Amino acid sequence: MDKKRVYVRLTTPQQRQRLFEVWQETGQVSAACREARVSRGVFYYWRSRFDAGGFAALEEPRSHAVHHHPHAVDEATAQRVIDLRTQHPDWGKRRIADELRQEHEWNRVVSPNTVRRILATAGLWPTGGAGEKRGA
Repeated sequence: MDKKRVYVRLTTPQQRQRLFEVWQETGQVSAACREARVSRGVFYYWRSRFDAGGFAALEEPRSHAVHHHPHAVDEATAQRVIDLRTQHPDWGKRRIADELRQEHEWNRVVSPNTVRRILATAGLWPTGGAGEKRGA
């Protein structure tokens, strides 16, 4: 037996608004779902948002993207990396990462590649072409 996946488009804000208008008028979930042409699951999915924020909460779905960056380097550490590079221009990314580890009782603060990214963003990292030999 061949099982095909069915595409179900997302509901529009107008559908969601009509869904809850009919539900408030009639008090019947089935009638509201029939009128808005959505499933009961959609109704219950949006009901908590409607209860919390009314019709304004039905406008757009909330983003599922992460709202924080747990691995982002704080500004003080980035500034310390830049300071070390300006004080010692001959130090590379590994040396700077090791110096930061030493300052923090040998606990890892940033990786060498993060040091390179910070320095590149600040314009303190040389930009070599792809395949270019070092020291040549």
